[in-house]
Amino acid sequence: MSRVCAPMTEPVRYEQSDHVVTLTLDRPATRNALTDSDMVDALARACERAGTDRTVRAVIVTGAGASFSSGGNLKHMRDREGIFAGDAAQVRDAYRVGIQRLAKLLFELEVPTIAAVNGAAYGAGCDTTLACDIRIASETAVFAENFVKVGLISGDGGSWLLPRIVGLSRACEMAFTGDPVDAATALQWGLVSKVVPAGELLAEARRIAARIAANAPVAVRMTKRLIREAQHARFDSLLELAASLQGACHQTRDHREAVQAFFDKRPPRFTGE
Repeated sequence: MSRVCAPMTEPVRYEQSDHVVTLTLDRPATRNALTDSDMVDALARACERAGTDRTVRAVIVTGAGASFSSGGNLKHMRDREGIFAGDAAQVRDAYRVGIQRLAKLLFELEVPTIAAVNGAAYGAGCDTTLACDIRIASETAVFAENFVKVGLISGDGGSWLLPRIVGLSRACEMAFTGDPVDAATALQWGLVSKVVPAGELLAEARRIAARIAANAPVAVRMTKRLIREAQHARFDSLLELAASLQGACHQTRDHREAVQAFFDKRPPRFTGE
């Protein structure tokens, strides 16, 4: 089963094949700038759609053209347009309802997310990859927390996400210098889990997504929640949550199906129930 769920003219292409959704940032003329209001709104709607569709078990985010995302639109910064318009209070409010809302939606998706980073991921583009659970990169990918290069800070969660992914010292190096990190370095630092040739990037992302989607959907969603909670919960609190979620998992049809399939020596057929 394969279906295209949004027209090509949209800033974000929404495509679903079986249980995997691919979201493609599709404004190559702006290098998929994320601070454009239509791009933010389209990606937010796509996240909301995937999050409420129980047939979706994994989401891939990638970019069209040579870049993943250039982050902020420098022309809009110069002309004080869009989220950059107005006084300090207006900019703050624009961030809250715009790029920060998007970061929350992506980070809080119940299903696993994979950033397939096909090229430059700068500023908000870099932070968008950080909000995903898994990052794989093409050999041409470049990551940069380059906010200080334009006199800004990370306004969309990067300062919280990056140290948890690469460690404090490397996060500070990236954020304080604003210098780009190539794919090989990103792999060495744990920023990405895999680097592949450019022509194999989406195929590899889809292979990983398919392996995720083959598992019991409820258990995968609960596993993601546990990992998220573990980033800030005490150990005893996490064990208590795990016990509660495990109790729920034991009542699912998918759990019973998996056990029966083991004894039947056949692949399980998971339905998300």
